[in-house]
Amino acid sequence: MKVTTWIAFLRAINLGSTRKFPKADVIASVERAGGAEVATYLNTGNVRVDLDTGERAEAEALLEESFAADRGFEVPTVCFTPAELAGVAEDAERLAAELDWSGRRYVSLLKRDPEPEAITAFEARWNGAEVGRIRGRGVHLLLGEDFHTSKLTNAPVEKVFGVSTNRNVTVIGTLAQRWCGRS
Repeated sequence: MKVTTWIAFLRAINLGSTRKFPKADVIASVERAGGAEVATYLNTGNVRVDLDTGERAEAEALLEESFAADRGFEVPTVCFTPAELAGVAEDAERLAAELDWSGRRYVSLLKRDPEPEAITAFEARWNGAEVGRIRGRGVHLLLGEDFHTSKLTNAPVEKVFGVSTNRNVTVIGTLAQRWCGRS
């Protein structure tokens, strides 16, 4: 089998008292799923892992099954290769420069490839004070200064595109530097 490095993003962990998943437990669960060279960043579900599969859906399923067995609740997981994640980080920087954006920036990472019609409709809807741009499986959210009053969150992204998880651009850039060899 081919060993592939994956960057896995766990959705909705450590948000409340019922969805706790400490980093040490995440690492142990990933290792039980067959993962090697496991590393985490922050306590928000960012994991680097080598798995004996080159298929994204299979990697996600292996991890999700292990997480559910460990925690007793589902943990939707979105995997990217290092090259894909480096591309998301590059897209984020390029979009901010193109749009001369100085507000807050986030990226919703999609589990599935978006449909072209959905991309067009989403980008048309979010093209004003808050901007949404889709590049591959990254939905780039360009917001004002106050994230908490924003209407463009992961919720409307999931309504249109299905399962996704959200990270700020700083985290995406840091992970691209640490785990993808991007400088």
